[in-house]
Amino acid sequence: MTNVWNDEQPIYRQLRDKIVSLMLTGVFKEGDALPSVRQVASEYQINHITVSKAWQELVDMQLVEARRGMGMYVVSGAQARLHGLEKEKFLNQELPALLKRSQHLGLTLDELCSAIQQANKEQ
Repeated sequence: MTNVWNDEQPIYRQLRDKIVSLMLTGVFKEGDALPSVRQVASEYQINHITVSKAWQELVDMQLVEARRGMGMYVVSGAQARLHGLEKEKFLNQELPALLKRSQHLGLTLDELCSAIQQANKEQ
């Protein structure tokens, strides 16, 4: 995790999104413990309530669970759930925004598809 916070959204959401990203990439796997609230607050010099709020959002998203006296753990099926949520977010929010931007730039659908195919080859 990097310690770069921006003003676009609250820090707890940025922290939640960082943990989600780490889950998607497999850094945090099912059954893994998340760092403690105190550890994260100390490491990033943020309020422990901010970290707690991020962790609660992960609980609300059914990605982690609190184990009394042990901490927060990634639940079984979290990565599959995240992939579904992220696909839905991409298709319903990011793709329409990309299409709108490409239209404003005067790109045709063929040009956009060609650019996507080229970028895919390069990866």
